[in-house]
Amino acid sequence: MRFDWLNKNNNKNLIVFFNGWGSIVPEELLYNNFDLLMLHDYSDFTPLTADFSSYEKKYLIAWSLGVYVCNFYFDNFKDFNGFTAINGTLMPVNDNYGIPVNAYDLTINNFNELTCKKFMKKIGSSSEITRKIEDLKQELISIKNLKPSHFLDFNKVIISTKDRIFPYKNLKAFWENKSVKIIELEASHYVFEKFENWSDLI
Repeated sequence: MRFDWLNKNNNKNLIVFFNGWGSIVPEELLYNNFDLLMLHDYSDFTPLTADFSSYEKKYLIAWSLGVYVCNFYFDNFKDFNGFTAINGTLMPVNDNYGIPVNAYDLTINNFNELTCKKFMKKIGSSSEITRKIEDLKQELISIKNLKPSHFLDFNKVIISTKDRIFPYKNLKAFWENKSVKIIELEASHYVFEKFENWSDLI
């Protein structure tokens, strides 16, 4: 896994962003008075040793498959002030509550540059993935094999009605009976163009 500071200006507030598969950076959003650490590239899982104790307020935002991966680092974030899940669930490869199993496995087995471009189109982002095909494939395998032992207590969930990666009905079915604030948007899997600031996602 990679750790990149997208903004680090000694602010008093922190957002840790667990990206989705492929490391697409949401460049539309303003940082304002937040430092922002992005975690991405889940082809392996490196221990996180960053010290967040100097921040007064700390928030975790996770998107897509990052909603699941972040729980592997439960101990690093359990004392944060808030947790937001965006278009993802805690059962990421599941016919009823995540990406359908057959679709996920087909993506792994048939993955190449063409299928990668098709995937980006389905996400709804105009960004291009620049990482190597084999690295991207390994990331999908690593996430499927990951088994977190504890799960964070998400208090806010954003789901898209036009999501073509995590089907809307699966997102809704997973979250609707949990004690979370759910916001539904008419948007694609890549939802960030609907917001101006990172703080809007808290």
